[in-house]
Amino acid sequence: MTAHPKGDFDLARAVWQRAEGDTSEAAVEVAFVDDLIGMRNSAEPDGPVLVFTQAEWDAFVAGAQDGEFDLD
Repeated sequence: MTAHPKGDFDLARAVWQRAEGDTSEAAVEVAFVDDLIGMRNSAEPDGPVLVFTQAEWDAFVAGAQDGEFDLD
């Protein structure tokens, strides 16, 4: 279990997912465990995990959908 100020993200219970059809070696993967969301780089499965609350995740997804992170 990874201790985190937002709560404990239980890596043992994490079921990592990536975008459908993504077969790249270094994909972004997410896992939903209880009320926390973890994000990692699939190329480093034992590396760091970013942990989000549901509110933070919702804000991130909304920003992505609105184009806040577009590089154009």
